[in-house]
Amino acid sequence: MAGPQLKSTDTDNSNYAGLGPWLLLPSWLVIGFFLVLPVGLMLIYSFLTKEFRGGVVWDFSPAAYDQFFFDRGLFGDSAPTIELTYISIFWRSIWQAAVATILCLLIGFPTAWFIATKTGSNRTIWLFLITIPYWVNLLIRTISMKFLIRDNGPLNELLLSIGLISEPIHMINTNFAVQLGLFYSYLPFMVLPIYASVERYNFALSEAAADLYATKWVTLTKIILPVVKPGVIAGCILVFVPSLGAFLAPDLLGGAKNFMIGSLIEEQFKGNAGNWPFGAAASMILLSMVLVILTIYARQQVKAGDR
Repeated sequence: MAGPQLKSTDTDNSNYAGLGPWLLLPSWLVIGFFLVLPVGLMLIYSFLTKEFRGGVVWDFSPAAYDQFFFDRGLFGDSAPTIELTYISIFWRSIWQAAVATILCLLIGFPTAWFIATKTGSNRTIWLFLITIPYWVNLLIRTISMKFLIRDNGPLNELLLSIGLISEPIHMINTNFAVQLGLFYSYLPFMVLPIYASVERYNFALSEAAADLYATKWVTLTKIILPVVKPGVIAGCILVFVPSLGAFLAPDLLGGAKNFMIGSLIEEQFKGNAGNWPFGAAASMILLSMVLVILTIYARQQVKAGDR
């Protein structure tokens, strides 16, 4: 009985062996239409010329990239100097995203560990609470944060009422407000991947380390972190990448003095006064940085797998 059954199974598998590429065709079509095509159009637009009244002229030129990195004066005929304005905005975006990632990691790791060590029903409740904010649109959540931390908002009113401060703390249009917005927006992106790794962690390893008189710090750094490292790295990427291109939190909470690269790109596509080629060039520069980060991560994962 077993012999013919195995033969039939092998025959069935051989009949579907050549269908693999065709089964992937819908996925490739979706990726090509919604990812490759838009990115390709953005790349083309980044090399076009801005029309004086808005839009683009189909005259290919690297002027948009030149504008991002170099300042050639008001009329474009001066000796080129490094354009610090856009580079400083880009650098501000990097360190804002990095700080947001660190803050999310410092809060997200203990939170994920706490949830993973709970029993089944309690764990479900805590995961439910973590995901509740995503039932509401990001724009509404950001505006709510702005209402909460304004000078006469509930947070300042509470601190005044309990006597911790004598006058309202100005938080709107500051780097702190931007950090708070990024942290609040992307904290679950850090918690959930780490939780998934901690849930698979064998807690007997920690007990064995304690039996061998290892300190809690040694157990954390030598046993726990190496095991849950994939979740930590995934969480950092999931927080850093969207924080790098965020524009709602900088626009609504940071103001003009705390511009980030996402806000700069958004401004270039607004109305007829926008500079589409420059916005596309800034987008491609941002995309290139993200691809470099993901490539480094992928190579490290491959090396770790080889070891």
